[in-house]
Amino acid sequence: MQKYTLARALAGKKLITTEGEELGRLIDVNISEASGRIESIIVEPDLESGASKRLKIENGYIVVPYSSITAVGDFIIVDRRVGSSL
Repeated sequence: MQKYTLARALAGKKLITTEGEELGRLIDVNISEASGRIESIIVEPDLESGASKRLKIENGYIVVPYSSITAVGDFIIVDRRVGSSL
């Protein structure tokens, strides 16, 4: 059974890597017009975080491939080994 989450419930959630490093907070999602699936998420980086400092920041944001997300709960957990941007 697939679990559905409202986008507004995700807004502002903190992203943490599987190693426990904080990346920042979710501010938006990129959705494919053709499939309707989430392609990536847009993150406002925590500039104090070592993980955020190592990532490519475009226009003040980090783009995280949706395939990198391993869990969503109180936090969004990101496997930094998945995806070339992490």
